[in-house]
Amino acid sequence: MVWDQRPNILNAEVYLEYTSNWGYNGNGKKVQTMRIYHGSVDKIEKPEFGKGKPYNDYGLGFYCTKDMEMAKEWSCGEDHDGFANEYELNMTGLKVLNLNEPEYTILHWLTVLLANRLFRLTNQIAKDARAYLLDNFHVNTEVYDVIIGYRADDSYFSFAEDFLNNAIPVSKLEKAMRLENLGEQVVLISRRAFEKIHFVSAQKAARSKYYVLKMKRDKAARAEYLESDRRPSYSSDELYMLDIMRQEVKSDDPRLR
Repeated sequence: MVWDQRPNILNAEVYLEYTSNWGYNGNGKKVQTMRIYHGSVDKIEKPEFGKGKPYNDYGLGFYCTKDMEMAKEWSCGEDHDGFANEYELNMTGLKVLNLNEPEYTILHWLTVLLANRLFRLTNQIAKDARAYLLDNFHVNTEVYDVIIGYRADDSYFSFAEDFLNNAIPVSKLEKAMRLENLGEQVVLISRRAFEKIHFVSAQKAARSKYYVLKMKRDKAARAEYLESDRRPSYSSDELYMLDIMRQEVKSDDPRLR
């Protein structure tokens, strides 16, 4: 697997070299900001800390993207239009966990999901896999203000379940999460992060366009995923969940990189 070889992210100041813009506050002081978008059926001028669903990918938080078009897709349902709410997030002083950085593997990302979302564990391997990953790849997200990582949307979540159920190797899970360019999500999880977000505008998104695009993306990802052979290859180069447990693979194993 190939991971983005940027420097380790310890805080917002380092991260912003790659992702954000410089701006000025009302007192003329230079600040670091990130432009993000949240898709919703409503305009949300003031995101509120502590609201939302606790069983999302990274737990309770405000889920955003750096792509306005993606936010429009997320905002629409089969029977309703939506809004892409635009914000500026003042990143100064915020602690950022970027699960796509080199120190983390796809298994760290999956373990964060396991701590928050409900999975279909259809066999004993999957149940043992959950326990193994939580014991060996746990990430303490509570010490961060913002989390950045993959979004496990619809089909993408089923890909993760397939891996846990030993149906696909870890290399295919990593590849599957990049199908159809779903992109990263930016999630505000601390009260401090909510205090630093500023509403800019809200753009309408028509379900006649964006719900269709969302379904097309999901269908294309599922079709591409299913085109490849899901039968075990038994190749020594492939790591299935059962191999990871039997060999007691840890996060520093080069086969996960």
